[in-house]
Amino acid sequence: MTRAWQHELWRLAALILVGVLVGALAGQVMAGLLLVLVIYLGWHLYNLNRLVRWLRESKSFKPPEASGIWDEAFEHIYRLQQRNQKRKRNLSHMLKRLHKMTGALPDATVELRPDSEEIEWWNTAAARYLGFEFPRDSGQRISNLIRHPAFLDYLHSDNYEGGVEIPSPVNEGQTLRIRLVRYAGNRRLLVARDMTHIQKLERMRQDFVANVSHELRTPLTVITGYLEAMIDDEPDERCVVPLQSMQEQSERMRRLVEDLMLLARLESDEPNDAARVVDIPELVAQVVSQAKTLSGVEGHRFEVHIENTLCLVGVKSELFSAFSNLVFNAVRYTPAGGSIQVDWVRENETGLFSVTDSGPGIEAQHIPRLTERFYRVDAGRSRARGGTGLGLAIVKHVLLRHQGRLEIDSEPGRGSRFGCRFPESQLRSCKSAKAL
Repeated sequence: MTRAWQHELWRLAALILVGVLVGALAGQVMAGLLLVLVIYLGWHLYNLNRLVRWLRESKSFKPPEASGIWDEAFEHIYRLQQRNQKRKRNLSHMLKRLHKMTGALPDATVELRPDSEEIEWWNTAAARYLGFEFPRDSGQRISNLIRHPAFLDYLHSDNYEGGVEIPSPVNEGQTLRIRLVRYAGNRRLLVARDMTHIQKLERMRQDFVANVSHELRTPLTVITGYLEAMIDDEPDERCVVPLQSMQEQSERMRRLVEDLMLLARLESDEPNDAARVVDIPELVAQVVSQAKTLSGVEGHRFEVHIENTLCLVGVKSELFSAFSNLVFNAVRYTPAGGSIQVDWVRENETGLFSVTDSGPGIEAQHIPRLTERFYRVDAGRSRARGGTGLGLAIVKHVLLRHQGRLEIDSEPGRGSRFGCRFPESQLRSCKSAKAL
């Protein structure tokens, strides 16, 4: 018990004693006691009224003068007010710094109101990239200011992963990558980044790769032709091995150039500009037939499961490249006599092409990087098996153009499974396709 409470109890006891004595002298003990209690209650009500007025009306944080328990109550409230005021000042400074930091960000940043498309705040970059002006656009709906169809579809979707690229509303020569981020439950933050320079560099890279690959085709064709002629002429025994090695390396270079040109085309062409209904069962049968030829004397065991009525909307040549890369990789990296399973089935309302092998498997740390260009788990072994390091990169880009995704499941010593999963919107019935 605090000293203030001790004093308050002594005061109450003294008042009761005075009331009893006064009442005894007047011959009305209960009346005297009641009078004292009424006075004590009135004193508390008076201080309570002062507290309410101080909290409601006073512009000063200085507490009213009081005694007893009320003095301690006023003092505690005063200290709480001081701490709260200090917290408010700190929060205000933090908010000011936060607004200055976000205002200085090079990316356009726009805050939307809770559960709404209305704009609440934006930074300087948003005014530059999106053309927002204050106070004209404050409270406007973002969909009224950015009307690009791709952005509107993205804004009204439930999935904000990945973002969307659109021309700037104020400069069509500038490309913006816009992404929405949910925070604080029902709020959304729009972030727009200028991708013009990056796109320019990417186009330069694609053009460089495409041009170099194209220019390499002619000399490689000439070299390969002369090597074949020299080998056919039954050269001296000392030249046979070097000529065969040169022929193997020139063939490897030819495959590399073709893969580079295919990648460049996949990256630069519009997705699915020649999309048709593709007879996937027939295509898979062709891939497996070629894989058996590639297997040759190694005698891999093939197990094939094909849903013959399931077709797919896409570009046949691209799908053939993706599927053949997966199956041929399984042939290359599965030991002689191993098993390879190829499936084309409907699974969970999606189309799934998968290749499962009994090869050595892949360690987990390598899996996220397998689709990178020229990334190899074992570079020496990959080159020895004739790989270019571009197969899975080609598969990834083909799937992106067909709204599909690549699934990889592998463990060392337990083989690997590579799957191409396509959404239901891309699937068709082979019977109806042939009827058309």
